[in-house]
Amino acid sequence: MPLVASLIVLIPAAVAGFAGATVRRARLREERAEAESPPRGMLIKARGDFGAVTIHAEIAGEGPDLILIHGASGNAREFTFRLTDRLKSRYRVIAFDRPGLGWSGDMGAAGNSPQGQVAALRAAAARLGVHRPVVLGQSYGGAVAMAWALAAPEEVAALVIVSGATHPWHGGLGLWYRLMRSWTGRNVVVPIVTAWAGRRRAKRVIEAIFAPQKMPRGYLDHIGIGLILRRETLRINARQVNALLRHVTDLAPRYARLKMPIEIVHGTADSIVPIGIHAERMVRQVPGANLTRLEGVGHMPHHTHPDEVIAAIHRASARAGTR
Repeated sequence: MPLVASLIVLIPAAVAGFAGATVRRARLREERAEAESPPRGMLIKARGDFGAVTIHAEIAGEGPDLILIHGASGNAREFTFRLTDRLKSRYRVIAFDRPGLGWSGDMGAAGNSPQGQVAALRAAAARLGVHRPVVLGQSYGGAVAMAWALAAPEEVAALVIVSGATHPWHGGLGLWYRLMRSWTGRNVVVPIVTAWAGRRRAKRVIEAIFAPQKMPRGYLDHIGIGLILRRETLRINARQVNALLRHVTDLAPRYARLKMPIEIVHGTADSIVPIGIHAERMVRQVPGANLTRLEGVGHMPHHTHPDEVIAAIHRASARAGTR
């Protein structure tokens, strides 16, 4: 009995000690991540019906405007790894951090939808004097690009959708996103991930996103994995992704009304955003859409097959007459 009594006292104390250590370690890792990966672009105060929010944009080059919108969990560094340098001689390239991710501020509930995010990004683009941009969206960013075109078709010269999550799908999003719907996931699991997830684990997760191709050397360091693993970033990203199905269900029936050129690049081996559910439905639905199928290519063609993505950007620009 004395042993049982001791355990009854010690177990709660051990749990409380671990929780305290986890919070302290999470905070220290977040501070280190932000110091190692500071904002490298402009911090723009965007205002509108949504209120006010800070939007971070990395800008390079001169020429017609080209806007790049990243996918789930990411930030503008997704494009500045190698792609921006290959585009800046022909375009003014503007890579945004979507609201709540990277160094852009959280919009709260308004930022849970592509439509809400578009309102903030359009306001930031207006502050930059953007004129008839080609808008590229990758993965989740594809839904944001489509929402932008629907919200202001007269503003958007053309769209480039890369591995875009643009249409409704059947089934769930996996264990992580199911877990993030719960109080335990958001308040217990998230701090543990921020505090204790190692580089090796992060590398395995990202390698799975690139599969069947390999993750480029240097990518993991460039994107600022610590920024992605911040507690609030994990929670905001989960909110956005868990709400996406509802919003693309609303958006998709309206795509057929779009008149601007749409270039789509999608890999046939993309298991995260399958080509048959998204890109192939888009090209059947929208008369101005052109699909480049990349045989055997996964979810990240802007890294693994950048020539094809750049060619699609040039085609979209030429079709729109922006050059």
